[in-house]
Amino acid sequence: MKIVMFYHSLLSDWNHGNAHFLRGIVQELKQRGHEVQMFEPEQGWSLQNLVKDYGEEKIQELQEYYPGLETNFYNLESLNLDAVLAGADLVLVHEWNDHDLVKRIGQHHINKDYKLIFHDTHHRAVTEKASMAQYDLQHYDGVLAFGEVIRQIYLKENWTRKAWTWHEAADDSVFYPHEKGELEGDLVWVGNWGDEERTAELHEFLINPVKELGLKAKIYGVRYPQHALKSLAEAGIEYGGWLPNYKAPEVFAKYKVTVHVPRRPYVEALPGIPTIRPFEALSCGIPLISSPWEDAENLFTPGKDFLVAQNGEEMKKHLRAIINEPEIAEELVQHGLQTIRQRHTCRHRVNELEQVCSELGIVNSKIYLNAEITDEK
Repeated sequence: MKIVMFYHSLLSDWNHGNAHFLRGIVQELKQRGHEVQMFEPEQGWSLQNLVKDYGEEKIQELQEYYPGLETNFYNLESLNLDAVLAGADLVLVHEWNDHDLVKRIGQHHINKDYKLIFHDTHHRAVTEKASMAQYDLQHYDGVLAFGEVIRQIYLKENWTRKAWTWHEAADDSVFYPHEKGELEGDLVWVGNWGDEERTAELHEFLINPVKELGLKAKIYGVRYPQHALKSLAEAGIEYGGWLPNYKAPEVFAKYKVTVHVPRRPYVEALPGIPTIRPFEALSCGIPLISSPWEDAENLFTPGKDFLVAQNGEEMKKHLRAIINEPEIAEELVQHGLQTIRQRHTCRHRVNELEQVCSELGIVNSKIYLNAEITDEK
């Protein structure tokens, strides 16, 4: 297939978690022989911030982890959709795109042969419903939603006629257990502070337990306000700033445990959506403890893939167990790795995407390039 994708950024994961999953999907599609063309806007805020703070060399470094990963930059005013979409079989448009672009691609799709899908990987369908309702999807063939609850919203609100659940997953070509050398500490956490969506939770499940147990810990991420940095310093937690996502596996190998603290919208209104962080941590073989979230779609086995702490006291109890009892840690690691490898890699998600393409009527000879399938639908 020729696949054209419009996303905010492939090159930058500065405060842009979608890039994690996107890179793995693009590489997997290319390995299967599909032609993939990526388009991201000129002057995109994520890439702009990355270059401003860390320089162009970080874009070059990305190639060491994702060889051949390429993108195209477009200007919305001069974008020629006839040229860009010529010969396309599948077009994916992410929800973090300009409303006008989404509408223009939809209108271009009228009487065209390619299949057009909108891809939603955020909680805005709940938290910013009015803005999401303004996306004109009437000429789209359907929606990929990164959780069943999001899929149901699109159908209930009549934003689309067809929708599929398409969870994020780990790119295990990059996220795999690295050999453990000399440890640098007890606990590491990789995540952005965000928009005060989990401030209380970060204190209860991360900052306070580290402080009260006297653990050696380090936190990576961006958009940490002054009050957050002050809290980290008071707890004796080292702040590492932005960490390129592809570096996370190397960092995980230097610590004994990590935690997952989902943002409040996912806990309160979007059960079943863990976001990509737990997938990546488990895929790297680091023991994981999570604050509460409802695994409504049975993606994991809580208690075996990772431990769940209902409150700060339970978090301290679990941290003590993992740090002081290696057999508990190893059992979690092995169970979590098995779950990822059996169900939650980018290979699994591309398999699911190919099934969607087949359902939409793209001929199997284009979808399954490496399989002996000759029937055409």
